[in-house]
Amino acid sequence: MTIEFIDLKAQYRHLKSHIDQRIHAVLEHGQYIMGPEVAELEGRLAGYLGVKHAIGVSDGTTALLIALMALDIKAGDEVITTPFSFIATTEVIALLGAVPVFVDIDPKTYNLDPALLEAAISPRTRAIMPVSLYGQCADYDAINAIAEKHGLPVIEDAAQSFGARYKQRASCNLTTIACTSFFPSKPLGCYGDGGACFTNNDALANRMRQIRIHGQDRRYHHPVLGLNGRLDTIQAAVLLAKLDTFDEELAARDRIAARYADLLGDLAPYVETWNRSVYAQYTVEVANRAEVQAALKAAGVPTAVHYPVPLHRQPVLAGLALPAGSFPLAEAAAERVMSLPMSPFLNEVDQHHVATSLLRALQR
Repeated sequence: MTIEFIDLKAQYRHLKSHIDQRIHAVLEHGQYIMGPEVAELEGRLAGYLGVKHAIGVSDGTTALLIALMALDIKAGDEVITTPFSFIATTEVIALLGAVPVFVDIDPKTYNLDPALLEAAISPRTRAIMPVSLYGQCADYDAINAIAEKHGLPVIEDAAQSFGARYKQRASCNLTTIACTSFFPSKPLGCYGDGGACFTNNDALANRMRQIRIHGQDRRYHHPVLGLNGRLDTIQAAVLLAKLDTFDEELAARDRIAARYADLLGDLAPYVETWNRSVYAQYTVEVANRAEVQAALKAAGVPTAVHYPVPLHRQPVLAGLALPAGSFPLAEAAAERVMSLPMSPFLNEVDQHHVATSLLRALQR
């Protein structure tokens, strides 16, 4: 038995006619760059989240970079973030010459711990960028309150949490700016790279729209420094097709997560009572991870580790001079986390095999 880690092929078979129709429409009209589907998607996304502005961009990393540029983050500025995330969270800060300042995580949710946040703020701090990891929002009421006290904007790195809820409010509509990714494996994913920025601030929205098209406000007129960050029209078409059934897929994710919890008991990931996770990754903690992964692989169960090396230990950030032990909770999680197969199309038989194989491996 071999199980898909994320079954994108099953999703395509389920939506094939709708996706094919949407892609064919783009091929017919031929507006491959900033075609009408991009504007249609932006309207749909904004309405879905209840946010004023949605700006489609080329990918999630570029979304974060555009957000920082819109906030005028410069060399030497400090941006507070988490050490437990994908490198994109930190590389966009460094690309602007700014300095990432890390705050350790809550060991239950793996998100930035607001209780540690205020101590990291300095006169050079210009923004706070928490990550809603594994599909669960960080504690944004607490984070926003501290940010407001110090006059700082907050960027939600929502690359893994589009569709999640925090106290009945939508991820991507909780902070000054939010950024998400539509990488194929995300809960809402396209068939290539894609992303979006979201805000309720008119001036920031206008600036981000300019930045994504080389900083222009009209053809050949460039008032700000920008980049090529446009969302491809075909990817927008795929997302429009998938958005039609997205709520159904979220409900399926809820059912599958609940079934995992029944099967795995205390191994199941912790979700705050006020959160609805979209389980972009279904992540558990195990000791002897390499041995457990090997046993699962032998049983036909794929796994992944998000993320084995905390950001402050990445070679590219060695200049920060943050030694091992600087953020012990992030470092401990990095040694133990392991993600199991998760998609709306994971059937009961396969899921039962995943869970029983894991429990069997842990008993060795």
